[in-house]
Amino acid sequence: MFRQDAALSLAISACLRWDVANMKITFCGAAGTTTGSKHLIEVNNSRILLDCGLYQGRRAEAMERNRDFPFDPAKIDCVVLSHAHIDHAGNLPHLCKRGFTGNIFSTPATRDLCSIMLPDAAHIHESDISWLNRHRKRDDLPELEPSYRQVDAEKCLRQFVTLGYERHMHIADGVRLTFIDAGHVLGSAQVILDIDDQATGKHSRLLFSGDIGRPDNDLLNNPAPCEKVDYVIMESTYGGRKHELAAQTADHLCKIIREVQQRRSHLIIPSFAVERTQQLLFTLDRLRHENCFGPIATYVDSPLAVKATEIFRLHVDELKPEASKALFMRHDPFGFEGLHLVRTVDESKSLNRIKGPAIIISASGMAESGRILHHLRNNVENPNNILLFVGYCAENTLGWKLRSGHKHVNILGDEFEVRAEIETLDSFSGHADHDELLSWFDRVGGVKKRVFLVHGEPERSEKLCEALSAKHPTGQVEVARLMQSVEL
Repeated sequence: MFRQDAALSLAISACLRWDVANMKITFCGAAGTTTGSKHLIEVNNSRILLDCGLYQGRRAEAMERNRDFPFDPAKIDCVVLSHAHIDHAGNLPHLCKRGFTGNIFSTPATRDLCSIMLPDAAHIHESDISWLNRHRKRDDLPELEPSYRQVDAEKCLRQFVTLGYERHMHIADGVRLTFIDAGHVLGSAQVILDIDDQATGKHSRLLFSGDIGRPDNDLLNNPAPCEKVDYVIMESTYGGRKHELAAQTADHLCKIIREVQQRRSHLIIPSFAVERTQQLLFTLDRLRHENCFGPIATYVDSPLAVKATEIFRLHVDELKPEASKALFMRHDPFGFEGLHLVRTVDESKSLNRIKGPAIIISASGMAESGRILHHLRNNVENPNNILLFVGYCAENTLGWKLRSGHKHVNILGDEFEVRAEIETLDSFSGHADHDELLSWFDRVGGVKKRVFLVHGEPERSEKLCEALSAKHPTGQVEVARLMQSVEL
């Protein structure tokens, strides 16, 4: 009997040891690329997903990656969302549809932005599937079903639980969550997880950078510092690259607008609806008051951007003091003279008939979907027009092809010759550049035993890895690989 009891005790102990394993991170997205952010933390029998973004790139590859999860959604206990951009939040409706029923933790502003961005992304996804099915029907191929619909996006919003900056909440056994400002977009957060690992009895602090914003942004506060960090998951989008200086950006933008006015042509700006569009409007308003260029009709053709601007007004307390003051002054930077906010489809189509110089700002920033595609179709072959890119474009997106100098591009199923002039202003990027990433890292206190670089094309991540390894020789810095699992 004693031997049987002892054997039973050993078996139970073995089972307990199996259940309570060391903390583990698995990089399920945005490893080796910049989109589809997903990082799975397993600790104390809980599964915590950091972000659940859409992969953006080649259509077939994107559909395949976004359709399937490398884990069972029903077994995820909670999601911690760094910010509302679609490459970080866009696959949440699909996750919920597939069985995830837990809480989605975010800042209040991120939740409000998701309330407009997730249904919008679902609408675009449904439209893309509808367009594909028309072509598949012509080729006698079976129809495809959308991964999720607008109703799934709306349902998913009911699972959000909001938490302000610098507040604390226990989200799982032995895990405490804190958000601090990332300065990347309204409501964006760095994620701090204070973890008491029951398997080892050790306490550790994990910092997920989310997307790191630039210092001295016109609208947003600088990224906040963090202390006593043991492990870092850090973005590397602009590793090895530097942005233009602010003064150079202003001069360059003024020169482009004056050129458009002289040619009596169009300046087409693909822009993310959230933060980038608002920052552009803020800058255009300032330069207009500095008499950098004469009056010019300016159109924001993105219902999402219009809604997002109203959310900026709701969360004015999260903006820089100068920006919040400007919103209450008579020369509202989001409503200056000559600015037209386009809402309806008919209004959008009427822009094709504009005569004379005009600026058209439209989503999406990577030119993968949305109304910008129609403006590109109507303007890309005119050599007098200028296409201005003001942010990052993931590899193989239409924006990337145009930025990279492709002479022919496919837009909504038709091929076009690129004759318009292409300009770029990466200083408008919401992402910190190489030097700014290093400066952010310097403000992260603690031993930083292991640093995992994510959210970057391989060359960018390797450049940052080299620089951080030289700066931080006492820690281990490495570029995360897709589906790599690490025990800590």
